[in-house]
Amino acid sequence: MNRRSFIQKTMAGIIMAGMPAPVIAACSTAKPSGIGMCDWNLGQSADPSYIPLAAEVGLEAIQVSVGTAPDHIPLRDSSVRRRYLELGREHKVVFCSVAAGSILNQIPLATEPQSAIYVVDALEAASALGSTNILTAFFGNGDLLERDESGNYINISSGPFAEYKWKEKDVERVIAVMKQIVPRAEDLGVIIGLENTLTAGQNLQIIDEIGSPMVQIYYDTGNSWGNGYDVPGEIRKIGNHRMCEVHIKNQGSSLIFGSEGKVDMEACAGALRDIGYDKWLVLETSGRRGRFEEDTRANIEYIRKVFIQ
Repeated sequence: MNRRSFIQKTMAGIIMAGMPAPVIAACSTAKPSGIGMCDWNLGQSADPSYIPLAAEVGLEAIQVSVGTAPDHIPLRDSSVRRRYLELGREHKVVFCSVAAGSILNQIPLATEPQSAIYVVDALEAASALGSTNILTAFFGNGDLLERDESGNYINISSGPFAEYKWKEKDVERVIAVMKQIVPRAEDLGVIIGLENTLTAGQNLQIIDEIGSPMVQIYYDTGNSWGNGYDVPGEIRKIGNHRMCEVHIKNQGSSLIFGSEGKVDMEACAGALRDIGYDKWLVLETSGRRGRFEEDTRANIEYIRKVFIQ
């Protein structure tokens, strides 16, 4: 997709942004694209040899890591990209997104200038693999939230759901860097997804400040639920046009099914239906030790029943 076509398509989503969620859903009978999995849960990050396993357990897509360290970024190599595409065609597996995850968690975008190149690496790899978006992570060293002397987040909410104080300088730096990267994303037709510990509202503030539809939210049900956020409400607030993809997992669990007392998956599924979500559902689950195939098949069956059918 060229830059003009992509922007035209994205602007259509922006027009829908002003519509109430039920109206948006009524405008489309689309369902999620299918079910994928993060490569770090499938096996080894940035390793195409796990594609046959993905197909064997019933996955339709993989979120591929661009690399894990400055001296280990396999997706820069055109031969590695070709191997992904060859095995993908052979096993009928596509690559829904490319993640700059662990590398940005170690070398944060907010403080380390070199990290911007890893975002560009992910964009270029995504374009080569036919992915629609990339994940840029802000966990670990890259966390954008302040902590108190006890190491806890500082809750500034007076309502029933949490909202925590963010690191203003780090957020400003992320916005400045993203503004510089956006033109490359536009040229490649690949969306930059933000996955972090912030609320949907905080993320939307960042996106509005960047001022480009090429930057969206990469949502994670387990992370957001674990932080005390109103996950179904956040999904509806973000909308389909500003959510590039979704990680599906329980809080602190390797399984989706049997989720009593954890993430309310049916409520999440209902919210995604309300916004007309039509992108990939990406499992971030490894299953129990020694039972990966059994548990992944069960998770896929559960997701199809609750989120897609």
